[in-house]
Amino acid sequence: MVMLLTAVMIGGVLVTFALIVIRLSDRTPKLPDQIELPDGAKAQALTIGNNWYAVVTEDNRIMIFDKTTGKLRQEIALD
Repeated sequence: MVMLLTAVMIGGVLVTFALIVIRLSDRTPKLPDQIELPDGAKAQALTIGNNWYAVVTEDNRIMIFDKTTGKLRQEIALD
């Protein structure tokens, strides 16, 4: 009886672990195939929000784009 309970508990832990791994493995951010930057701008870094993504350029600008439309929402110049 104890062996059966132990086996069921171990199986439950393994199933729970597998479900967590499967659930969390599909968290790949979705971005457009191509991001169009203004002329001369070269991307240095990228960060992703819920409905936006930001590109940091080599000439010290942060460009925030709408994730759905791909249009530039805001541009911030850094000192």
